[in-house]
Amino acid sequence: MSVSFIRRIATPKKALSTAAVAAATVGMALTSAPAHAATTASGADARSIARQMIPDAAQFNAFSNIVNHESSWNVHATNSSSGAYGLVQALPASKMSSAGADWKTNPKTQIKWGLDYMNSRYGSPAAAWNFWQANGWY
Repeated sequence: MSVSFIRRIATPKKALSTAAVAAATVGMALTSAPAHAATTASGADARSIARQMIPDAAQFNAFSNIVNHESSWNVHATNSSSGAYGLVQALPASKMSSAGADWKTNPKTQIKWGLDYMNSRYGSPAAAWNFWQANGWY
């Protein structure tokens, strides 16, 4: 070990400033992570994303009714008996991977998959809601 290295460690002021710079650098690296790296979205966030993705008020309300009943807008909602997962309770959950690799945590990906499912199977979120009301599932 060199004498200059030992001196740097032995000098408290330098050691503290070096630690502060290192901590600040780590902090900057953590705060500069992309926004999509977040794994938790509130129900209000998810609802806001859905509102942007579904501009028609009637279709949004129908979609919202289904999500309220299925998951209460919880991106991580899991049905313990069936394994259905996410905002729209996809079964199997992995089907949502067709909408994006971040399907486990991203409300936008789950909403996209749910809309595609409702449109392809029922014709629209409103028709899916009508089916849900008659059957208790969709």
